[in-house]
Amino acid sequence: MPQDIDYAPGDRRFGRVNWLGLQTLAMREILRFANVWTQTLLAPLVTAGLFMVIFTIAIGERRGDVMGVPFSTFIAPGILMMTVIQNAFANTSSSIVISKVQGNIVDTLMPPLSGGELVLGYLAGGVARGLFVAMAILIAFWLFLGIVPAHPLATLAFVILGAAFLSALGMIAGIFANKFDQMAAITNFIVTPLAFLSGTFYSVEALPPVLYQITHLNPVFYLIDGARWGVIGVSDSAPLLGFAVALAATLAVCLLAWGMFHKGYRLKA
Repeated sequence: MPQDIDYAPGDRRFGRVNWLGLQTLAMREILRFANVWTQTLLAPLVTAGLFMVIFTIAIGERRGDVMGVPFSTFIAPGILMMTVIQNAFANTSSSIVISKVQGNIVDTLMPPLSGGELVLGYLAGGVARGLFVAMAILIAFWLFLGIVPAHPLATLAFVILGAAFLSALGMIAGIFANKFDQMAAITNFIVTPLAFLSGTFYSVEALPPVLYQITHLNPVFYLIDGARWGVIGVSDSAPLLGFAVALAATLAVCLLAWGMFHKGYRLKA
């Protein structure tokens, strides 16, 4: 079980942070998805392209413009963020649950890494995967749709926040789940609905009042809406409000993940 304690100089720490251990864990998580890039990077790009083609052909011409932009342009940022968060969640959750099932989670918990360092190490892998996926999709949008981010820095900020938020949720889910079917249930009944019912394919202004209020309680809505503003310059809510809500939600789930690592919740033999 990781503990927040001081270690001797021989443990290769600088100050209170084990930089070598943190770097090693982060690199392991990055190399883990990079070594199977056709599954972790190419497959999400193909999936995002299929969503674009299907919705554009099936709905695009009849739907007309949404918030003053063509339907295909409107849904592009939503598909971008949906793909980013799904892959960030999958990266951390699969890494932890596979280690638990195979019985080698101890190899991660035994080194002198605190709960905070474990959270940052896993976050690095999830955020890196999210950024690579986002970069590939944005290049595809530019090549095939001529879409260039209207606010590049805002787009980057929301992509990082989205990847960090779902990476932390993935850690929580991976720690909680002891079997693959439990992990699949969390993905199917929590993560997927959060992604699909957050304005990915529609403007929330078209929702009934009750659903409109419920949607505004969902942090993923603000991530998708913020990405939409960053990419095409339109949004359903104020971008600064969305950034504040997403940042607060990200900090909250990171704190929860830290607490679970620190206490060894469902990680002890």
